[in-house]
Amino acid sequence: MDRPTPDPARLRRSYEGGELLEAQVPADPFALFGAWFADVVAAGLTEPNAMVLATASADGVPSARTVLLKGYGPGGFRFFTNLTSDKARDLAANPRAALVFPWHGMHRQVRVVGRVEPLTHAENAAYFGTRPHGSQLGAWASHQSAVIAGREELEARYAELAARWPDPAEANPAADAKPAGGTEPAGGTEPTGGTEPTGGAAPAGAAKPAGGVEPAAGAALAGGAEPAGAASSGGEGGVPLPDFWGGYAVIPESVEFWQGRPDRLHDRLRYRRERTGWVLERLAP
Repeated sequence: MDRPTPDPARLRRSYEGGELLEAQVPADPFALFGAWFADVVAAGLTEPNAMVLATASADGVPSARTVLLKGYGPGGFRFFTNLTSDKARDLAANPRAALVFPWHGMHRQVRVVGRVEPLTHAENAAYFGTRPHGSQLGAWASHQSAVIAGREELEARYAELAARWPDPAEANPAADAKPAGGTEPAGGTEPTGGTEPTGGAAPAGAAKPAGGVEPAAGAALAGGAEPAGAASSGGEGGVPLPDFWGGYAVIPESVEFWQGRPDRLHDRLRYRRERTGWVLERLAP
């Protein structure tokens, strides 16, 4: 606390070396997003799939937080969360959102505005099954956005769940061993970039939306009873998908690509959805 506090008004950087011109971009914003996403991954930016998600309550009170992109394509930009969280309550009352991908290291950002639809149970289960065992337990342990007495409460709940659903890799280390020769089994890798297949739109209303119901995220496990809120098995180690956990797709009505330029004369190209397709327009910086 002895160091002097920097004056943010004196912090300046000139954005050099990039440009974004109409003649250089594809007609589809998802194609340009995919190219930019590949650029930031190749450049080694930390958490390239981190995005700021902004929502608003029924009363119009805004809130924002960073979440992780878990898929993109014609069906929208996907993320997953606890369905009793503040963000889920906002989306139940006001199913619209904005996203920002803050790729500062490349003097770029992407802004998305659109409606939000819940993913299907099958889509939720498919993604939940790919999560590490600890993350699956964490989804059960955390009653997200609720006030708790202390970290000890959270850790005790996690330990109880870990005892019920042990990590199969720890119980049988040989299960994770690679075959002779060190090669990875075919089909064991995750698709690069996490992209959603073309045409993989999430069917509207196909999953139960977050309706503000408080399922028992921390239900007692004593006596061997199945915890309240278990929707299905199928996760690694047999951890079931909680029925209070799932995903959303932000289906864009506009996607803006921002490229920093010198003298604050930045390039801003916005794709705006119309009935006949996407319209590309330049915005003043």
